[in-house]
Amino acid sequence: MKKVLILVFILSLCLVSCIRKDTAEDVTSKNVISQTVETFEFPPVAKTVTIDGVDYLQSQAEIGNFGGELISSTIGEGPKTFNPFNAKDATSDTMASLMYDGLVTSRPDNGEVVPKLAKSFTISPDGKVYTFYLRKGIKWSDGKPITADDVVFTWNKIILAGLGNTSTRDSVMIDGQLPKVEKINDYTVKFTTIKPFAPFLRNLTTPIAPKHVFENAVNKGEQYFDSFLGTTTPPKEFVISGPFKLKEYVAAQRVVYERNPNYYMINNNNEKLPYLNKLVFLIVGDLNNEILKFEAGEIDIISLRGSTVGKYKEKENKADYKIYNLGADTGTMFVAINMSHGKDKNGKFFVEPKKQLWFNDKNFRTAVDWAIDREGIVNNIANGLGKPLFTAESLNSIYLNKELAKGHGKDREKAVLYLRKSGFYQKDGILYDRFGNRVEFDLYTNAGNTEREAIGVMVKQDLEDLGMKVNFKPIEFNSLVNKLVNDPQWDMTIMGLTGSPLEPHGGKNVWYSKGSLHLFNQRVVEMPLFPWEKELDRIIDEASLKIGFNDRKKLYDKYQEIIYDEKPIIYLYSPVRVVAIRKKFGNIYPSELSGVTYNLEEIFIKEGQ
Repeated sequence: MKKVLILVFILSLCLVSCIRKDTAEDVTSKNVISQTVETFEFPPVAKTVTIDGVDYLQSQAEIGNFGGELISSTIGEGPKTFNPFNAKDATSDTMASLMYDGLVTSRPDNGEVVPKLAKSFTISPDGKVYTFYLRKGIKWSDGKPITADDVVFTWNKIILAGLGNTSTRDSVMIDGQLPKVEKINDYTVKFTTIKPFAPFLRNLTTPIAPKHVFENAVNKGEQYFDSFLGTTTPPKEFVISGPFKLKEYVAAQRVVYERNPNYYMINNNNEKLPYLNKLVFLIVGDLNNEILKFEAGEIDIISLRGSTVGKYKEKENKADYKIYNLGADTGTMFVAINMSHGKDKNGKFFVEPKKQLWFNDKNFRTAVDWAIDREGIVNNIANGLGKPLFTAESLNSIYLNKELAKGHGKDREKAVLYLRKSGFYQKDGILYDRFGNRVEFDLYTNAGNTEREAIGVMVKQDLEDLGMKVNFKPIEFNSLVNKLVNDPQWDMTIMGLTGSPLEPHGGKNVWYSKGSLHLFNQRVVEMPLFPWEKELDRIIDEASLKIGFNDRKKLYDKYQEIIYDEKPIIYLYSPVRVVAIRKKFGNIYPSELSGVTYNLEEIFIKEGQ
């Protein structure tokens, strides 16, 4: 699974004071909801049934009622594209992926890869050939058949050709070579890798595109493709395979999806799913507005922040919602430091030379790490519902380096010692480098998420306690992504990434030296690699070719050690995911791995609601 950017934000100094006051006086969330992950029940796995020559995927969940809508929400400005191959942020990725299924998906209970658009698949004894047998008779939303031509086109002409977001392409490259994708017949596709490659199967969750719709955009070239199926595209132009199709997009207000009548999933009465007629995402701007809309009954599901969990949990028994504790967040949140030491096409340094000396100094980065009060973040912002994070793997990852995950507490004196090792000194409370330059830099992020905003305030306070001057510069998300990825003119940023607790290789686009999200040393121009970057490249390549868990675990432990020691990215904390959803919905099977509404096609509104 590729990693994509999560919106993160900052706020004014008064916000953190308000939050500290509220959490001190309120009943702490730890007292009303256990941090132990709940045990959830799941229905039997969906199975394939063939009716009149069509290979349907049959849900084994409870049979529900047809009709109604589920209203969710999204923070920020809304999606930037509806093209699943162009999405680089979590909102766009979610909105686009709703409409396009992949060959396989992951089971919500154990993460096992199971067929989706494919009816079945086989892997050769040597682990290099993957053969997929597609469902016969299933159709795109415009009635045209879904065939092997669509799969081969998607992989050869979009993904492997490097169009759009190249994360998937980067993730399946082995020793500089890409897999071979061939059509065997109209319903059979063969993928061949040069070596056994452990992460390959999970990459096939990538959406499949309708060739007859995307082919013209591909032929017109990269620039045209980058704007194809953008937010101004009329909904009637979308041809999809997923359960819901775009019906309406009103910028900064809402995204509305309607039921796809050609969807290939059915219930045990052989009736076509999904049950819901509509799926709505309200673009709420910020967390405070989201909470108000949930309380007013305008949205049906909400992720609760630490400071609000206690309030809602105490009212749960008499309320119309149910709260689920999903355990540690599967993503990561961090401070990234721009270590780029090159120039742009106009000869301008990405980072000022004096700042390059600071940011490329391991002692400086280590001082920043020791200065941050992660326990304070957890207690004051998450109200105790979370844990400090020190590793590139999330706390629920099966590859977590548990020794490193123990981390350390804040230690200002140790931070000062690291700074002194490199000649930094304080005078009248102001930090200077050994050349007499005041240590001052910008911290970028974007506004709207009050939890992340308050974290930004606390990080700013911790660093200013060392004498640094930190200038917050919140900017619009698209502009921030452009700064981080395409034209890295920034100093530090607070950012988040999605992740998978089952497969670290999904982070290759972050840690591989030529990865599209290699934030701290973005490869906009050719620049020398740090020795440890070369070592990360080697580890990532080697780990992907190991099949046994223990062999891979040793290598992924080492990759976490390098990042922990070098600190190009400094991890902050992992919140506990707590979700509230209206009790009126049926077929809700929460998953620590997949969330609450991963099975949208099966969710229905109960009788009388």
